[in-house]
Amino acid sequence: MAKVKVLIVDDSALVRQMLQEMLNEDTDIEVVGTASDPYDAREKVKQLHPDVLTLDVEMPKMDGVTFLKNLMRLHPLPVVMVSTLTEKGAGITFEALDLGAVDFVTKPKINLRNTFEAYASEIRHKVKTAAKVSKEQLERQYERYVANKKHSPTVLSAAVQPVSRVSEKYSADVIVQKKAPGKPINHSDVIIALGASTGGTEAIKEVLMRLPKETPPIVITQHIPSAFSLPFAQRMNTVSEMTVVQAEDRQPIQFGYVYIAPGDKHLLIEATASGYICRLNDGPPVNRHKPSVDVMFRTVVQSHGKNAVGVLLTGMGADGAKGLKELQEIGVPTIAQDQKTSVVWGMPGEAVKMGAADHVLSLEQVPAKILELVKK
Repeated sequence: MAKVKVLIVDDSALVRQMLQEMLNEDTDIEVVGTASDPYDAREKVKQLHPDVLTLDVEMPKMDGVTFLKNLMRLHPLPVVMVSTLTEKGAGITFEALDLGAVDFVTKPKINLRNTFEAYASEIRHKVKTAAKVSKEQLERQYERYVANKKHSPTVLSAAVQPVSRVSEKYSADVIVQKKAPGKPINHSDVIIALGASTGGTEAIKEVLMRLPKETPPIVITQHIPSAFSLPFAQRMNTVSEMTVVQAEDRQPIQFGYVYIAPGDKHLLIEATASGYICRLNDGPPVNRHKPSVDVMFRTVVQSHGKNAVGVLLTGMGADGAKGLKELQEIGVPTIAQDQKTSVVWGMPGEAVKMGAADHVLSLEQVPAKILELVKK
């Protein structure tokens, strides 16, 4: 199998060296060049024909987003962004993901000794995953970005009544044991449970932009670093008619609200005498992830029984597939994003293989199907 050819674009010579050493340790990856700024990168893309770029978010001369816009318009390539852990860095990273960047990692720390191998493993994995993304998928994402910039997407009407990487040894059982499905407090109580990973920040945005404010509550687990989950929730709140927040422990779940799991806690849903609440759990990662989609889906089974809709969007790995199956087994309608519109058809693909998806839909079809199902 041919090696994945990588071009590293970063203004820091030390970061370029660190990334080059990490990536070249993988026999399936070859760093074919480095560039210190976007102008240098533009020439080296033409000369070296890389399969994947790692791109610094903030650079002199031209920022990463401006370069990415030109790249996706003229020469679409899979890109993994390398982002600083700042509010500004988070904002630029999310715009880059909107434009078509496949994924992102945080900037490596100079004193990385304790976490070097975990970081190296993460970036190698993301680079190899990015290499599998087709030019057509990148073009489709860029076209969606341009369309959303020109026209606000149509909000559908709803006639509804009021990462550290570790071993995969743990399943959802380590956080919450499988029990009989719960019974909703009120027959009208419906919850929408949604999980995603790679490509999910943009996919979630596409769904939330099209749901009206009178939609039933939505709980979301997106695999994302803890420093980015709050900025992500804040960003989603600016594009959605619903109220989007980062979930807090014991926070009441309300109609018209979206609750996004913090990047370092599992999100659990619990029924109490006074209503439903979010619970945050600091247990070990499940399926190598914290938060885990499987964990959240299982607690929805126990809190709401059949009164739910399960949705699994784009993402690498298999987290959420078993949980979607558990939802389906008790009669909850389930949706998986299709392969064509997924950045990575890992999680939804596994769900489809297991027969856990009642509806396999394009991203554009998901919002309308959610609204149709919550009305039943």
